[in-house]
Amino acid sequence: MISAQQIRANYEVIAPHIRRTPVIEIDGDDFGISIPRLSLKLESLQHAGSFKARGAFTNLLTRKIPEAGVVAASGGNHGAAVAFAAMKLKVPAKIFVPSIASAAKIRQITDYGANLVVAGERYADALSASEAWVTSSGAMPIHAFDQIETLLGQGTVGLELESQVGNLTTLLLAVGGGGLIAGISSWYEGRIKIVGVEPEQAPTLTRALAAGRPVDAEAGGIAADSLAPRRVGELVFPIIRRYVQKTVLVSDDAIRDAQQRLWQTLRVVAEPGGAAALAALTSGRYVPDRSERVGVLICGGNTTAVDFG
Repeated sequence: MISAQQIRANYEVIAPHIRRTPVIEIDGDDFGISIPRLSLKLESLQHAGSFKARGAFTNLLTRKIPEAGVVAASGGNHGAAVAFAAMKLKVPAKIFVPSIASAAKIRQITDYGANLVVAGERYADALSASEAWVTSSGAMPIHAFDQIETLLGQGTVGLELESQVGNLTTLLLAVGGGGLIAGISSWYEGRIKIVGVEPEQAPTLTRALAAGRPVDAEAGGIAADSLAPRRVGELVFPIIRRYVQKTVLVSDDAIRDAQQRLWQTLRVVAEPGGAAALAALTSGRYVPDRSERVGVLICGGNTTAVDFG
């Protein structure tokens, strides 16, 4: 477990290196949702395009880095965040990604100067390859979700959000490996309702909660490069089981629709994983009471889907 006190102390360390991302308050009617107000926190505007920069900087600023530098396995966003933080702090970085990683994320990683390796088809393949590199090189691994420093970084999203919107009763979060939802729920410590949202083709946390432990699940769908690690982390699972009230599953079509609504209504660009939490509301998979004060995290914006012609 990690504590809110630890998250606050970590925020003081990383705050000079990250963006305090904005919250947009909108009418629920703007998205066809029958609640008066909806708060969207736009981590899609964070450095490297996702919340992952918080965990990346935490690792690089609080751990002793060897001469061989750092290594990370990622579907794309974590790799881009580690590459960005390593560039800023002048640390060598090697990033392993699967072949399903999007072109936008691959380009980011290389633009930030990291050494990119494409290994296998899924995140689990890239993780195995990165672990072999750690053994042979002595580089420091930075896990995408199942590591204390990563959780402390992601938990700072909750700290910021509560300072921006102090009366939330419910928060919807997309779930991949579980680092984001475990970090944020550790900040709130049960004071609000936390709902995890997963793609139907990657029900990683849903399967784990049903089994009482992390188990393998399908790892497909439109958001596979960010929300399909095959199983949630061993470290994050007890935190999630303690603080997260429920999970809901959304279809790929619902995710695409949420992406389109964000762009058409707010001119906000979100990748599929970044729009998944909103999709739970717009598709009716999560129907809040009108008394609920609902927040949604738009957690990533790394996509080339918008045509700016």
